[in-house]
Amino acid sequence: MGLELLIPIAAFVGVAALIGGVAIMLRGSTDSAVEDRLGMLTGTGAKAKKAAEKESSVISKPLDDMPGVLEEFASRFLNLSLLLEQAAIQLSPGKFVLITIVLGVVGTLAMFLAPISFWFAPLGGAFLGSFPLMFAIFKRKRRKKQFGAQLPEALELIARALRAGHSLGSGFHLVASEMNEPIASEFGRCYEEQNLGIPMEEALDSLANRVPNLDLRFFATAVILQRQTGGDLAEILDKIGNLIRERFKIFGQVAALTGEGRLSGIVLLALPPALFGVMLKLNYDYIMMLFQDELGKQMLVFGIIMQILGAIVIKKIVNIKV
Repeated sequence: MGLELLIPIAAFVGVAALIGGVAIMLRGSTDSAVEDRLGMLTGTGAKAKKAAEKESSVISKPLDDMPGVLEEFASRFLNLSLLLEQAAIQLSPGKFVLITIVLGVVGTLAMFLAPISFWFAPLGGAFLGSFPLMFAIFKRKRRKKQFGAQLPEALELIARALRAGHSLGSGFHLVASEMNEPIASEFGRCYEEQNLGIPMEEALDSLANRVPNLDLRFFATAVILQRQTGGDLAEILDKIGNLIRERFKIFGQVAALTGEGRLSGIVLLALPPALFGVMLKLNYDYIMMLFQDELGKQMLVFGIIMQILGAIVIKKIVNIKV
């Protein structure tokens, strides 16, 4: 298949993806006023959590029972709904997949039109198409880190509210009103779910599922056990907060001790791609032998596999769990 035929095919795929995406976005924007009001109160939007589905089908179940093809695929196989929710990205899974496809097609077309070998076209599409997913993962990681740093202060605030005679729900409302994002919106959503009639246990379980934080899971377990067996919840929360702070101190010490190893890993992993780019610029024909010769292709595949294995080994060495 020549280059003259590949370019029209890629352009047709891009136009088809754009038309299909517009149709899906128009189809997915028909939520009723009832669902919009519930989404504003609970922050669930068009999709609701499974725990809320057990409690109330009106609150949790979307009123549109015919989602788009991309929506169904993303929810069933990729679990993008949870990723986007944890990253606080206000996009439906279908729109997110659409953006990924469009960027992949644009990257492929750009590499086709560039004055380089067409072997780089799939690489360009994969590189540009991976941007949305990498952005979502980065944002989720940053949000999780911010939440973990705020959690000890939030637990101490709830403990003081309990000692002052307030209820646990009032403590959640205090955290939502006094603290910054992201912990304010998460505890505020938990508080609103209780106001809508969802039991405390299910609201806490939903909170722990939205935020993949082990300390938050400890907090939810402690609250549920205290409600079943009794005890001083304020004292328990103080101990959990102190435990989290001590672990942060140890984590900082470990990060300082492993800093040299992490920096060495970054340099070693970045050196082969950087050297490849320099050689491609200086001696194009020399690098193209890797793509034209059968032995060169095998060497490329072997080098990529070894690069991935090296990254995994380095990550295992410097990643010490605290």
